[in-house]
Amino acid sequence: MTAMPHEPLTQAEFLLEGFLALDTPEGFRAELIEGEIVVTPPPDGDHEDYIGLIVGQIYRRSRTQMQFSGNKGLTLKEAPGAPRDHVIPDGTFAPEALRLYRGAEPWMPCDGVAMVLEVTSTRPNVDREIKRRCYARGAIPLYLLVDREASTVTLFSDPEDDEYRQHYLAPFGKSLPLPDPFGFDLETADFL
Repeated sequence: MTAMPHEPLTQAEFLLEGFLALDTPEGFRAELIEGEIVVTPPPDGDHEDYIGLIVGQIYRRSRTQMQFSGNKGLTLKEAPGAPRDHVIPDGTFAPEALRLYRGAEPWMPCDGVAMVLEVTSTRPNVDREIKRRCYARGAIPLYLLVDREASTVTLFSDPEDDEYRQHYLAPFGKSLPLPDPFGFDLETADFL
């Protein structure tokens, strides 16, 4: 009996296979976003400080007990003609009762995620535009963007297709309301 040749991989399948086989240096993040492999260097201290300030407030003030992950990747819907997006947010929040982060897999579906967080770094337009579209396509209810260049915090909500239909912007120093399941005003005075 002769073996049948395998069907050739499509370009999207080939890209996804290559992406999943990557071995990035420690501290670097590799993501597959809208058909492009994006590798980012380790974040700086200010980047981590903003994340820590937000996580602290959410743990102390959220109406719903939340779990946080800064390392777990999300698999999201693909952009037309591209493989499924694989994105690692700077922060992912989910209700603790769901226990979404269990398991050894580095990638998880976005079902049950309450909010993702990004802090702009070396390629701010990836966070401002491209990741925003990815998270909306994944129907993640809330996307919180800390824009260091603009000195603003923006909350995107009400995802539909590849866009959020609402957004609320606050300059550093002003508070930004976080709706349920969080239910408190995020203070940004310490961001100055």
